[in-house]
Amino acid sequence: MKKIIRVLAAVAAGLALAVPGALPAPALASTAPPGPARLELPRPTGDFPVGRDTLHLVDRERKDPWIPTADRELLLSLYYPALARTGIPAPYMAVPEAKALLTDRGELGRYVTPEQVAATRTHARQDAWPRPSAHRYPLIVLSPGFTLPRASLSTLAEELASRGYVVAAVDHAYESDGTVFPGGRILGCTACEQVFPDGSLHRVSEGRARDASFLLDRLTGPRAAWRYSWLIDSRRIGMAGHSIGGAAASATMEADPRVDAGVNMDGTFFTPIPRSGLGGRPFLMLAGDPALLPPDFPDTSWEDNWPRLDGWKRWLTVTGAGHPAFTDWPVLGDQAGYAHPETPLSGTRSQQITRAYAGDFFDLHLRGLPAPRLDGPAAADPEVVFHRG
Repeated sequence: MKKIIRVLAAVAAGLALAVPGALPAPALASTAPPGPARLELPRPTGDFPVGRDTLHLVDRERKDPWIPTADRELLLSLYYPALARTGIPAPYMAVPEAKALLTDRGELGRYVTPEQVAATRTHARQDAWPRPSAHRYPLIVLSPGFTLPRASLSTLAEELASRGYVVAAVDHAYESDGTVFPGGRILGCTACEQVFPDGSLHRVSEGRARDASFLLDRLTGPRAAWRYSWLIDSRRIGMAGHSIGGAAASATMEADPRVDAGVNMDGTFFTPIPRSGLGGRPFLMLAGDPALLPPDFPDTSWEDNWPRLDGWKRWLTVTGAGHPAFTDWPVLGDQAGYAHPETPLSGTRSQQITRAYAGDFFDLHLRGLPAPRLDGPAAADPEVVFHRG
């Protein structure tokens, strides 16, 4: 099972460096030796080239839960099937964002510089022309872990877009260690200063559910904010998230019937699933290795919420996969020569499993395609344990 709780202490330790709206001091980044010439995300396995666009959304009708004087802001990376050889290579993240990331990720900053992380090669093309199609594409919303930027789920986002989805990866304002918003504003984790002292992390997942409903309004409503909104099939919508982003997926499904299917990747259910269930909608719980959990940080939220899922459901665990395994970090760490102590499974294998099982889940429930690997244990994936389902 996931447990965000085991990383709270490490994140909280970094809060002493944080100032609201400012970037934490990159204490470790400057010590990095010359690393690999180029970091690179895994190549997507789908049939389509991937385009990427950026969209800034402001909810004028809702104040930010962490900065009550500000309107709520979101920053989206939108991935979509694209025409080959159009657009330009999409950047991974800005250097200030990489500095904030390396400060929070601790030891990784001793192996790579912020500039190397920011220059990670992606497989998406910025401003690429959308691929013509007789049919619209299902939409999947991706919500990252607490303190992490939307870029942390880039590998999964590119994979899903290459399979024929529009993907909206979201940065929720003031909930990452440092994200560059329009105007050059670096918004740090003001939320951390408010929820860690009293443990009110449910405020994050519940706020993200409202964020997701707002972005669905702006992507699929009558006055759509995105120039390519016509690509989206608003009748087929899914949501997945890592860590607290996974809790936000189920919280969004409770609040918004437009979301047809959800995935929680190693996230504590800080917002419990209602006893009445999720209206029979499918849900995948994809967790790290229970053997890697510290014994003094028990989390019963998966046991508690499993019976409340009233539709198609699976509870899978991945042997050797720690909490970061469902993000890009193990892949980049492997390339940098940094073996993450929390996740002994290789970055390559971690992402193969994440992309295969999350992708097949959405293929099954949003596109009606067969997904035999979700039926039971497979010899090709010995790490994947069918804990329930």
